[in-house]
Amino acid sequence: MKAVGTRHLSLDILGMSCAACVGRVERVLAKVPGVAAVQVNLAAERADLVLDGEVEGGALLAALQQAGFGLATQTRAFDIEGMSCAACVGRVEKALRKVPGVLLANVNLATERATLVVLPALDNREVLAAITAAGYAAQPVVEGRTQPPPSSDARERRHLLWAVLLTLPLVLPMAGLLFGRHWMLPGWLQWALATPVQFWLGARFYRAAWHALRNGSAGMDVLVALGTSAAYGLSLYWLLQGQHHALYFESSAVIITLILLGKFLEGRAKRRTRAAISALQALRPATARVLRQGAELELPVELLQLGDRVVVRPGERFPVDGRILHGCTDVDEALISGESLPLAKGPGDGIIGGAVNGEGRVEVEVTALGAETALARIVRLVENAQANKAPIQQQVDRISAVFVPLVLLLALLTLLGWGLLQGDWTQALLNAVAVLVIACPCALGLATPTALMAGTGVAARAGILIRDARALELAQHLGQVAFDKTGTLTEGKPRLVAIHALDNDEAALLILAAAVQAGSEHPLAHAVRQAAAGQAIPAAEAVRAIAGRGVSGKVAMESVWLGNRALLDEIGVDVGPLAEQAEQLQGSGHSIAWLASGQDGALRLRGLLAFRDTPRADAAAAIARLHRLGLVTVMISGDNRGAANAVAKALGIDRVLAEVGPGEKARAVTDLARAGKVAMVGDGINDAPALAAADVGIAMGTGTDIAMQAADITLMRPQLMRVADAIDISRRTTRKIRQNLFWAFAYNLLGIPLAAFGLLDPMIAGAAMAFSSLSVLGNTLLLQRWRSHA
Repeated sequence: MKAVGTRHLSLDILGMSCAACVGRVERVLAKVPGVAAVQVNLAAERADLVLDGEVEGGALLAALQQAGFGLATQTRAFDIEGMSCAACVGRVEKALRKVPGVLLANVNLATERATLVVLPALDNREVLAAITAAGYAAQPVVEGRTQPPPSSDARERRHLLWAVLLTLPLVLPMAGLLFGRHWMLPGWLQWALATPVQFWLGARFYRAAWHALRNGSAGMDVLVALGTSAAYGLSLYWLLQGQHHALYFESSAVIITLILLGKFLEGRAKRRTRAAISALQALRPATARVLRQGAELELPVELLQLGDRVVVRPGERFPVDGRILHGCTDVDEALISGESLPLAKGPGDGIIGGAVNGEGRVEVEVTALGAETALARIVRLVENAQANKAPIQQQVDRISAVFVPLVLLLALLTLLGWGLLQGDWTQALLNAVAVLVIACPCALGLATPTALMAGTGVAARAGILIRDARALELAQHLGQVAFDKTGTLTEGKPRLVAIHALDNDEAALLILAAAVQAGSEHPLAHAVRQAAAGQAIPAAEAVRAIAGRGVSGKVAMESVWLGNRALLDEIGVDVGPLAEQAEQLQGSGHSIAWLASGQDGALRLRGLLAFRDTPRADAAAAIARLHRLGLVTVMISGDNRGAANAVAKALGIDRVLAEVGPGEKARAVTDLARAGKVAMVGDGINDAPALAAADVGIAMGTGTDIAMQAADITLMRPQLMRVADAIDISRRTTRKIRQNLFWAFAYNLLGIPLAAFGLLDPMIAGAAMAFSSLSVLGNTLLLQRWRSHA
């Protein structure tokens, strides 16, 4: 956002609580260049600004965030037509940032979409007007629309067909040279064929070039308009002079036709890179069969309400997220989660909308609708990842800003150099045209966003959701992968396998343990309650969870303490009588919980409980694959060192950090990061601080919980092999970006000198320019062949 002159702007501030906050907000906003005065109203939670110069909206947002406050904003998206190269992207972003109320603007050439962070009061008409003034057509994004309208595709195809039909007669006579014959169409016929190509089919380049120059920038359209106009104008001049042998109408016509062909093929390739989102959005049925007052009604999904009962027949897709009330079936979630095998589902099990029902008829209670469904959130996450710019793209944008002006200068030098030194101004003009045409920066603008789209798309189809381009780029630099143990490397369903009671009354020990853990959600508590099922469990009072240690409470007036060795050390209970048994159990991979009880502060050791959690079936193979990728594996566990080491040894993990409390995991990850980039793999809920502390957080989740918000990468299915898949696709995508940039620059670095030295015909330059974009897109589409190892 840029505002010029004295004007007013209101901001809704989040996070203010007192007069001191008001003063701090006023101070930080007043320091932003272009802000003349600030008045903050605590009651209204609003800041009124007087602007006397250019103000960057991003600077206002950054200043507030740095001071610990937020700003009420909205994210909006607009589809844009008419962009052709990286310079177009820069021009649209520049126009959008001038709109008062636009805080951040990000334009993606591959998706042809602008994603804006704006003030809620901003009228979309102001945004559309700014884009139109910059020379492009735009419309607000309609939910579910990921491709250009069919009319646009049909127009592109029609224009290309006309261009080929008009240009072919100009080119065919040149084929006679291959057979030793030199014949030409009459000059005026050449003019009649080339003129509609130049000014009808090529009108888009003139319009775009005019808007670009009017806005003080230049891009591909300026180069094409100048180059083809020069060839056409020179030919017309010689035709009017009666010199029919020096006509180059075919050069200008062929250049425009080749560019239109390149754009048509480019559009098809870009639609293929959008295929992942299109496939996801097509999963949700438009209607649902709803039970109301005992009758089945077929209604549009938009009319459903939370709590409605939906009937899904065999073979149909589930129209909504829900919970099965009646019936059993197998559910195919392959296109959503990447799970290759159908999952058995019954009453009480959750369903993701878009999944395919198997052989059973089921009734489902609606639990989420619209934007809150798992499918909508997945699509939103993938779209956000594709819309964001990778850090490397920001460097490309800076290069693009000076690239076209530099090319224009080189073309001018070529013209003057050949004209003054050789005296052949016709050849000088043709060489300058070749420089202009070969240098079109379309491939440069497509190199990064298309690779991001393809990479995040194939990852989504495999059940790997990548949050943004930053995570994708960071993942290639990872040197370590840290895993939480329980629920990540293991199944997270420990079983109670042994009880040792000092008084040999294992049943009484189990009942005490079950009593103090009656309300706990800890996996070990579940195992205790499962082992004590069917027995009468007394009620416990004053139950208190002790973070990272265990639990305490009172059972029948007796104080009961259940937890790890550190807890018993704290309360002064000697574990010596069972130390030998505990050491043996821990050495074989068991987790130990000690139980002490007593009255009037006189506590004594009663015994221990030993648990065993089974490693996931694919854990060892996943660790081995990470090693093949050159990564060091680390396990971070709150469990005792013996049990943690036993699991690590069985799986082949390089390093173990044991007896790490929940609050200490983030610090452990930070310590690991000192030795290189680190990824943290956890369940996305209990491990949220550690996930946030890592360079890349990878959540093992279902895609329907907090994991999607907390992690950089979310694995839709809890399969450890997908951790390596996520890193592999990140590396491949980043590699494609670098390859694409190489090809984009290689054509220019090789072609521009050849053109400047007269070694490149303008028509060949046009073909090479179109081929550079196709090379980038073709290289990107190779990512579609990537397959998950899970």
